[in-house]
Amino acid sequence: MNGGPIQRVVTHGTFELDGGSWEVDNNIWIVGDENEVVVFDAAHKADPIVDAVGGRNVIAVVCTHGHNDHVTVAPDLGEALDAPVLLHPADDVLWRMTHPDKDFRSVGDNETLRVAGTELRAIHTPGHSPGSVCWYAPELNAVFSGDTLFEGGPGATGRSYSDFPTILDSIANRLGKLPGETVVYTGHGDSTTIGDEIVHYDEWVARGH
Repeated sequence: MNGGPIQRVVTHGTFELDGGSWEVDNNIWIVGDENEVVVFDAAHKADPIVDAVGGRNVIAVVCTHGHNDHVTVAPDLGEALDAPVLLHPADDVLWRMTHPDKDFRSVGDNETLRVAGTELRAIHTPGHSPGSVCWYAPELNAVFSGDTLFEGGPGATGRSYSDFPTILDSIANRLGKLPGETVVYTGHGDSTTIGDEIVHYDEWVARGH
């Protein structure tokens, strides 16, 4: 059922903000073992995620941030999998754009989850959104970055509730402190490592937004 502690599911749909709409593929990461897992992000469609979970116990459905393409089916998924939905409260305003009358469980900086004997630690990394959170799993040499850091640099900051200097600060002072070989499992596209990205930090600063 499971080819390792980290599985990827990709779903397709739209990201909508500020009156615009963009077609996107999203990564959903399922982390754990054959008995229990954590699901990172609830993008677009619930069925492929439920299928990939395959009846395992779900500790939590963790939303890395509140943009609609990462929380599309979060309440449905939480219900289907009998699991709490976690989100940083600073993204409440974004969450309410998609789910005006649904609630989530607030998660804070440095909060930890344990799944299959592995610790996952929340790192609050505002910038792409006020409540963006990356989750670090030292034993897996992994960080689940949502849309904060990609192969090629920081996540987008050109829309409402986002800020380029803030995301740079989050990457430099939070993610950049992780070991360079840490694999970055991103919200979209291919994985990378902290070391491969942070060497380009000065270029990002010079580039500005």
